[in-house]
Amino acid sequence: MKLGNGTGNALDAIDLKILDTLQRDCKIPLARVGEQVGLSAPSVIDRIKKLENAGVITGYHAALDSQELGLDVTAFIGVEHGQLADVTDFEDYVSKLEDILECHHVTGQHTFLLKAKTKNTSALESLISQIRKIPGVARTETMVVLSTHVERSQVPLPGESSLEQSQSPRRRSRGAGSKSVAAAS
Repeated sequence: MKLGNGTGNALDAIDLKILDTLQRDCKIPLARVGEQVGLSAPSVIDRIKKLENAGVITGYHAALDSQELGLDVTAFIGVEHGQLADVTDFEDYVSKLEDILECHHVTGQHTFLLKAKTKNTSALESLISQIRKIPGVARTETMVVLSTHVERSQVPLPGESSLEQSQSPRRRSRGAGSKSVAAAS
């Protein structure tokens, strides 16, 4: 396997083990990572820097429970954009909306699929109104999440079997907004 877009150096088993370890716990001491992969801490640091420079590692993040922070409603908003020339403008606009966690340009019925987390359904309604005012938006369709059973932030790595992936600790959240089921908006 090649780093980045396939033009760089190959990832070896040690790189993959380092990536797997960091995905599970990015606060683990590098000396402990070294123990797990059979390298010294300075060698681990060198490999991590190479992985960062190649764009394989793009950041380090804390996983937060949105409900504990008062964001009780999770929704997916399908957006039909009628003017494909304005796609970049749309992407720029929604990237500034803090309730939007993800924006995907997709195939199928919608042009974009957005993932949002809001305080309540009133805040979601306000967000949808903002989205509808964006030039080129022809239609939206909103699906409110009733509960979440699997929500992964870890990327499956080459060589991991389905069994290994299913046994790895993954974040599981409680119900995410049970005030309405689905609404065509």
